[in-house]
Amino acid sequence: MQSTLKVNIPESKVYIILVGILSTIVVYYNIFIGIPSLLVFFYLIYHNYKALANRNREWIKYIEDLSLNLEHMTKETLLSFPVAMCIIDNEGSLRWYNDKFLTLSKSEEMIEKNIKEVFPSYDSSKIFLDENEAFQTQIEADKKIYEVKYNIIERENEPSLAAIYFFDVTELRKITKEYEMIKPVIMSIQVDSFDEVLNSASEDVRPIIEAEVERTIKSWADRFKGAIRKTVKDKYIVIVDEGSLLELEKDKFSILDDIRKIEMGNTIPLTLSIGASSLSTDLSSTLKNAVTSLDLALGRGGDQAVIKRDERSIFYGGRSKAVEKKTKVKARIIAHALRDLVNESEKVIIMGHHYPDLDALGAAVGVYGICRMLGKSANIVLENSNTSIDVLHNRLIQNDSFKDAFIKREDALQSVDDKTLLIIVDTHRPSFTEYPSLIEKCDKIVLIDHHRRGVEFIDKAVLIYHETYASSASEMVTELIQYVKDRPYIDNLTAESLLSGIALDTKNFTFKTGVRTFEAAAFLRKFGADTVAVKQLFQGDLDSFLVKAEGIKNAKILGGKIALSTCPENLENPSLIAAQVADELLNIRGVEASFVVARRSDGLVFISARSLGSLNVHLFMEKLGGGGHIDVAGAQLKDTTTDEAMEKVEELIMEYFKEDDE
Repeated sequence: MQSTLKVNIPESKVYIILVGILSTIVVYYNIFIGIPSLLVFFYLIYHNYKALANRNREWIKYIEDLSLNLEHMTKETLLSFPVAMCIIDNEGSLRWYNDKFLTLSKSEEMIEKNIKEVFPSYDSSKIFLDENEAFQTQIEADKKIYEVKYNIIERENEPSLAAIYFFDVTELRKITKEYEMIKPVIMSIQVDSFDEVLNSASEDVRPIIEAEVERTIKSWADRFKGAIRKTVKDKYIVIVDEGSLLELEKDKFSILDDIRKIEMGNTIPLTLSIGASSLSTDLSSTLKNAVTSLDLALGRGGDQAVIKRDERSIFYGGRSKAVEKKTKVKARIIAHALRDLVNESEKVIIMGHHYPDLDALGAAVGVYGICRMLGKSANIVLENSNTSIDVLHNRLIQNDSFKDAFIKREDALQSVDDKTLLIIVDTHRPSFTEYPSLIEKCDKIVLIDHHRRGVEFIDKAVLIYHETYASSASEMVTELIQYVKDRPYIDNLTAESLLSGIALDTKNFTFKTGVRTFEAAAFLRKFGADTVAVKQLFQGDLDSFLVKAEGIKNAKILGGKIALSTCPENLENPSLIAAQVADELLNIRGVEASFVVARRSDGLVFISARSLGSLNVHLFMEKLGGGGHIDVAGAQLKDTTTDEAMEKVEELIMEYFKEDDE
C-alpha cells in the first residue's frame, strides 16, 4: 500500500511528459528509432493509468475498512466508557446510554424515559435554554456524589441532542472536606478590663482569680484540641482547626458563660472577648483578621466572640453591659491629642449622623465649644433640622454665638482643603453620617462615638475615641472639655445642649448611667446648664401626646415580657414618637423589652427598641441593619410597610424565644 502511494506520486506525470517530448523529437530525426520510443511512451501511459486505478481501489477499501473499524471501536468505546453517560433530547428524554449509566441508575428499559424520572434532583431544562451557559450541577446516587457536565450535539435539520457525563467525585469531595476541616483557625482572646476586675477584689484572692481564669481558658482550648499560648497577663492566642471552630459555634462559645461564673470576691464580673479568623490567603493575614475581629468585639462592648469568615463577620454572645471605666486617663490623653489636631488645622468641620437627635447635636455643639476655646473657626454640618432637635436648633441659631455655626453639606464640601479637620460624633458608620462624601475628601478625621461597633467602621480616622460604656457622645465630649484646656469654659447654651444629649440617651439618668455620667452632668450644671430648660426640649404638643397614646394602646405583649407596638401612619417625627412610646412601654409590669414601629410620611420606617438590660436589643436591631446599645437601639428600613416591619420584628422575637428555650 505504501509503495503504491510512493510510485504514483505527482512527479511521475512529469517524467511521462518528458518521455513523450523526447520520443517526438527522436521521431523527427529518426523515425525508425522514434516509433519504438512512442510505443514505450504509450505503454508508460497505460501502465500509469492501471497503477492509479489499482491505488484508488486499494485506498477506497482501506477507508471502508477503517470506517467499519472506527464505527466498531466507537461503539465499543462508548459502551465500555469508564464514565456514566447518556444522550437526551431537548425534552429531557433518554435517547441512548452506556452500561455505566445503567449501573448508576439501577433501572432497566429507560429509552424515551425522562431523565428527571431517573434522577429527580437533576434539572436538564437549562441545558437547551442557553448553550453557551456553563451549566453544571451535582447529584447523589447510590451514596456517591457525581458531578454532571454536558456538551451539545448539533444535527442538520433536526433538534439538537445533549451528551451528559456523570463523573464520580465522591473521593474528591471527601478529601476536600477533610482539607477544609483541618485548615487552621487563629483566635485572639482578651480578658475584658482585667486590671479593674482584679482591683475590685481583695489582694489575697487576686492570684487565685488569675489562675482560675487561665485554667478555665486552657481547659476549654484542650477540650477542642487547640494549641494555646498566653502572651501577656490578660491575652491569649489559640490555634484550632476549622472542624473545631464549627464545634465551637455549635457550642455557642460556652467559654463566655464559664468565665462569667468565676466569682471570688470580685465586684466587677469577668468577661472575655474573642476574635477568630478562618484561614485567609496566608497565616499572616489570618492573624491580622483575628486581631481585627477582637477589636470589633471590644468595640461592641466585649463579652462576645466575633468570627471573620471570608468577607462576613459572625457574632456570638454580647449579652452583658460594658463595664464603666473609673479612670479618666484615656479621656485626658484623647483631649490633649484632639487639642493638638485642632491647633494644627486651619478649619474644623463637625458632623453627626443623618437625621440627628439631641445627643448628636449636643455633642457637635460641645466640640464646637472646644474649637472656640482654642481660637479656631469651626462649622457644624446640618442640611435640615427635624422635629426631635427643632427647639434646640432654634435656640442656637437665635444666639449670636451660634448664628454662623451651621453650614450646608455642599458648602462644607467646597470648603475642605489639606488643612481641614473633620470631627465625627455619635456614629462610627460612614453611611450613617450627615454627608459621607466629606469622609472621602478629608484626610484628617477624628471619631467620637459610644455605640457598639458594627462591621462598617471609619477606619481612616487618625484619632478614635470609641467607648461603649459611655452613656452618650455628649458625656464623652463633656469629659474632653474638662481636659482640653487648663481652665475650660463653655457658655450655658453649650452646657444645656450637652446635658440634653445625656438626658436623651440615659432616659433622664435611668438607663446606662454610671458615676462618670453624673460627674459630667455636675460639670455642665456648674457652667449654667438649666435642668428646666433641658426638660422643655423634650416637651411635645397635644397631637404628639395623642399619637403616643395610640401607640401604647396598640401594644401587645409577647411571651409575657416583650412589648411590640406600632404608631399611626405617616408621622412627621416617627423616630422621636417611637422612642417615647418604647420608653413608656417599659413601665408596664413584667415587660423587659419593647419594640415600636413607626412610618414617616416619605415611607421611611423607624424601629425603636428599649430594654431594662436583661435582653440585648442591639442584637435584634443589628439583624435589621441598625444598631445601638444593649438597652437602647434602633433601625431604619426603606421600601417596606409598617406591617412588613412588624412581621420582621416579631420573627426576630420568636427566634429569640426559641433559642432561649433551647
